[in-house]
Amino acid sequence: MHRPTPSTDHRRSDRDLLAELEPVAEEQLRRHEALADEWFPHDYIPYSLGRDYDTDPWTPDQARLTGVAQVAFEVNLLTEDNLPSYHREIHDMFGYGDGAWINWVHRWTAEEGRHSIVLRDYLVVTRAMDPYELERARMAQVQQGYDHDNKGTLTGMAYVAFQELATRISHRNTGRYSEDPVADRIMARISKDENLHMRFYRDMLQAAMHVDASAAVEAIADEVIGFEMPGAGMRNFLTKSAQIANAGIYDLRIHHDEIVWPLLRHWRVFEQEGLDEHAEARREELAAFLAALDAKATRFEEKRAAREARRAARDDG
Repeated sequence: MHRPTPSTDHRRSDRDLLAELEPVAEEQLRRHEALADEWFPHDYIPYSLGRDYDTDPWTPDQARLTGVAQVAFEVNLLTEDNLPSYHREIHDMFGYGDGAWINWVHRWTAEEGRHSIVLRDYLVVTRAMDPYELERARMAQVQQGYDHDNKGTLTGMAYVAFQELATRISHRNTGRYSEDPVADRIMARISKDENLHMRFYRDMLQAAMHVDASAAVEAIADEVIGFEMPGAGMRNFLTKSAQIANAGIYDLRIHHDEIVWPLLRHWRVFEQEGLDEHAEARREELAAFLAALDAKATRFEEKRAAREARRAARDDG
């Protein structure tokens, strides 16, 4: 793989960094295109279950999904629905020139667009959720939009690497939790896309490490410590996130063990040598944050286990 030439000038502009990483982006884009499967949302939808809403209105007893599974699918779909905002943000961060970077931005957007299509079609055709409330929620979510707070190139790479991996895990666990083979198949298919997207950003940030390890480590620390899923702005997100966490679909332990640490190990964040003073300080802050996150995840697991034990005792009684 092409490796950029290391430089002591680690406060270069985002534009200069994107230009230097363009050959790597070209390689990563070609790899992505070779690995990505062509697939079609309509192949995953059980249309034989569909019926007209004007003659057979939706009622709650028709729901194919219930409880936390329904909540998790709603959160996943509304997150995917905000693609117009994500495209704007990704374009602002990586839409450089007329070569690999801009081609990646458009390719990523095109692939992501299939996710909301297949999820919405599944939920509407199977009557898994109230279609009217689902559309009202989509309107509210897209009109609210999403703002990345003007992330730079390196912080943007770090964020999307963590976010794509988190989305992959969340989608995959949601499908399994649903106990619906159709839903599980859909989520497994989406998760494959998210994994390839994560690999692009992960490996681009790895290349950036060779340009400036200090700036890259700072960006990684910033995004781990301040990480927030893109659906955080949706209505009742905290309540829904708590339900999803209690069900074990996506909780602090999963975030710590399956999202944060795998990427930190891949980038060898705690093995990088020759960092400048500020980056070293940020790495120390990151280590402290991770220790606290691990402890918090353990407390959450203990409390959840205690609740489940009390519930089991009541049921037995």
